[in-house]
Amino acid sequence: MKDAEAIYRTPLDAAGGLAVIGSGRQHARHAVSDRKLPSFAVVLVERGQGWLETAASGRLRLIGPALFWLFPNRTHSYAPDEGGWDERWALFEGSFMRDFVRLRMIAERHPVVPLHHPDELARLFGKLHADLLDDTNLGQASAALMLHHIVITAARQASGAADRHQRRPDMADIVETLRQRAMQPLDLAAFAAELGMSPATLRRRFTLETGLPPKAFQLRVRMDHAKQLLATTDQKIEAVAAMVGLEDPFYFSRIFHEREGCSPREFRARYLRV
Repeated sequence: MKDAEAIYRTPLDAAGGLAVIGSGRQHARHAVSDRKLPSFAVVLVERGQGWLETAASGRLRLIGPALFWLFPNRTHSYAPDEGGWDERWALFEGSFMRDFVRLRMIAERHPVVPLHHPDELARLFGKLHADLLDDTNLGQASAALMLHHIVITAARQASGAADRHQRRPDMADIVETLRQRAMQPLDLAAFAAELGMSPATLRRRFTLETGLPPKAFQLRVRMDHAKQLLATTDQKIEAVAAMVGLEDPFYFSRIFHEREGCSPREFRARYLRV
């Protein structure tokens, strides 16, 4: 790897959701000791190995390719072994991070993500860096989008590693199974037992994969199917409710209005395709 590169940018006033404020790459040889950053950071170790230590996680062994997250105003230390490691990094901030943490896409107690497909993440880091070099409003917005992709891609690889390590069904298959059964009553305990996990574990991992717990996901699928039926058929509202697994048309109409801001009849009047 060539000499160290680093770019720093002042975020746009309008970029409150997610903003990348720095990016770089280097062959690191020295330790970082008891440091606090004012922003979030992500470090991609492409080659090499070493360790990371935080108060929340303790001291962790790190073997590349791997990625780790650093949280603002939290003391951390890390270092490559003798010979160093090749790293890419990014600094970022914004209100979206609350959602990423709440959905457990990143976690202080589990900051290290071993990578089985590092090329995809290296490409995203490279595009993020190029976007910051562009130094335009569009470039900064695109860099934020790349960071969003980095969060999601790392979370998916972490979830896939857990599936392989514990020989669990792939979460994408679980999501598709629930999607296919969405019009049927959901017994969460029975569904979790069928998959060989507890309801709490299923809820946590399902939320990480989709952003919604299983029952909320089921309801979203039902309402999306209801919208399709309202827009493309002349079925009565009562029939549509029954077809999406809600036998009480008044309950269906209330839930639909809460989610969509209009009644099923009003939705049909706006979007009817037949």
